[in-house]
Amino acid sequence: MVLSNDRLTDGVYHLKVETNSGGKMGQFYMLRAWGAYPILSRPLSIHEVNEDSIEFLYHVVGEGTEIFSRLTPGDSVELEGPFGTGFPLVEGKVALIGGGIGIAPLYYCAKQLPGCDVFLGFSREAYRTEAFRPLAAELTVDVGGFILDRVDFSQYDHIFVCGPHPMLKAAQLKGIAAEEAGSKTKVYLSLENRMACGIGACLVCSVSCRDGQRKACADGPVFLSEEVIFHD
Repeated sequence: MVLSNDRLTDGVYHLKVETNSGGKMGQFYMLRAWGAYPILSRPLSIHEVNEDSIEFLYHVVGEGTEIFSRLTPGDSVELEGPFGTGFPLVEGKVALIGGGIGIAPLYYCAKQLPGCDVFLGFSREAYRTEAFRPLAAELTVDVGGFILDRVDFSQYDHIFVCGPHPMLKAAQLKGIAAEEAGSKTKVYLSLENRMACGIGACLVCSVSCRDGQRKACADGPVFLSEEVIFHD
């Protein structure tokens, strides 16, 4: 059941659903709030886990998420999950980097990794940033620029990144440059591939990796940066 569904900015919503299910950093659920059509449920990454609810951030980009945007408290939502391989629970100095709606899974990460630095980038308008402030050792917000330019990869043991593919590819290149300069930084990327089944059966979310094709929904969505091959 929907507990709240708040509009944060144009096309971006914060959905809270009643459930006693849980999940790990970087995992996702398949959600639907309709009958037979649209045929497919929609994947949403875990934003926050509470004792009696789970929270999601989503951007309205199509028919399914447009239906989500019309939900009101008391409406029914079907949840399946949690699915996927998420971010590891690591030690050392950690940076979380999110671009746009890619900030969604990083809030739960920040709660699990006290003392991390958080970098949030937006193309037009920032949202949900103040929620990160009490969790981060240092919070950096950039609107209209390129958030990766604000991060020195060599200063961290682990970096978690979620955002659009060009940003992930750029993060991979920055990680390679840091490694070539002698850093041992481990960079993890959360891929925002399209998904259909959520369990690895349909191959819609196939990812090219150094060891062959893998599935974002089952093997990921989180991968070590060095494993992923970007084709564009």
